Amino acid sequence: MKVFVVLSRVPYPLDKGDKLRAFNFIRYLSAYHDIYLCCLNENPLHPDALAKLKPYCKEIFIIKLSKITIAFNLFKSIFSAKPFQIGYFYSSKANRKIKAIIKTLQPDHIFCQLCRMAEYVKDLNIPKTIDYQDVFSYGVKRRMQRDSFYLQPLLNTEYKRLQKYEHDIFDCFDHKIIISETDRNLISHPKKKEIHILPNGVDTSYYQRLKIEKEYDILFTGNMAYPPNIDACQFLIKEILPLVIKKYPDCKVMLAGASPHFLVKKLQSDHVEVTGWVDDMRLCYSKSKIFIAPMRIGTGLQNKLLEAIAMKLPCITTSLANDALKAKEETEILIGNNAEQLADHICYLLENERTGNDMAFNAYNFVNTNYSWQHNIEQLNKIITNTL
Repeated sequence: MKVFVVLSRVPYPLDKGDKLRAFNFIRYLSAYHDIYLCCLNENPLHPDALAKLKPYCKEIFIIKLSKITIAFNLFKSIFSAKPFQIGYFYSSKANRKIKAIIKTLQPDHIFCQLCRMAEYVKDLNIPKTIDYQDVFSYGVKRRMQRDSFYLQPLLNTEYKRLQKYEHDIFDCFDHKIIISETDRNLISHPKKKEIHILPNGVDTSYYQRLKIEKEYDILFTGNMAYPPNIDACQFLIKEILPLVIKKYPDCKVMLAGASPHFLVKKLQSDHVEVTGWVDDMRLCYSKSKIFIAPMRIGTGLQNKLLEAIAMKLPCITTSLANDALKAKEETEILIGNNAEQLADHICYLLENERTGNDMAFNAYNFVNTNYSWQHNIEQLNKIITNTL
């Protein structure tokens, strides 16, 4: 079957959650179908991107979005009822190109990742699947609780527009998938139970601990330009770490991930290292004793937690992040929802290495059983071929 995959970004390098999900969908789905990949691109193409993607794609189409076009379309969005996110990624020129490619290819199925790309294909009379991935409207709503007051009107407008758009495009697609049950429950559509839950996976054969010396007590990873990760970094360093330092004055933290925002860079100190882009994240996991994901905003399943658990690190997170993961509290993961609770968990694991190792082992078995890319793609294949 010819499957036309349309994405808002080139899915390489794997520095964002949507890229990681798309890359693995393409990689595993190519075993069943001919993949024709179409991506928007606003930044210089990574030199390895095409080489990494070509083994899984019959053909790759990359459509450039200029910064001028993006700025103009965002301005137009002020006077539109559609979300600003749609304005950012939608271009009439790109739309004409995508329609022309589809007309030539005559694909059997269209796979659209994220609501932001739905505008390009929603009206086509071809079997279609949309991957909501997360519920972006609620991600914006949670940001409203913590962002600056002057951004509140803009965020509130975007929240309402996204919520309506997530509802409206539901009936435009034959199949719908999403990353977790928690996210599915947030979709405001009466038939939301029709959405298939398809979580992310983790490659446990790749994410294996390296035999190197521990240098850091605490690790947090992620794309450091992403607002929920910026907030988590500030929460960790400004509110949690000072409580830990009272008991462990030599405590060291690593904040590892691409594109650190200036607010993250400002957190660098004698206690904190901000790495920026890391070629092999396994080094960071292997150098650290504990992983923490102190997420207070955002939605969806945290890939960082899956990776850390696959590396057999004892993990701490919040209820918000574990709602999607569904690891067992205390036996597989520790949960805290304020700075005091999270700091206490860090100190407990630093004092009780054996207990932490037992918990990490339990969590590894849980993730290895429930978060397999291969299994999830088999489910996706059944969905798009109507054989589920």
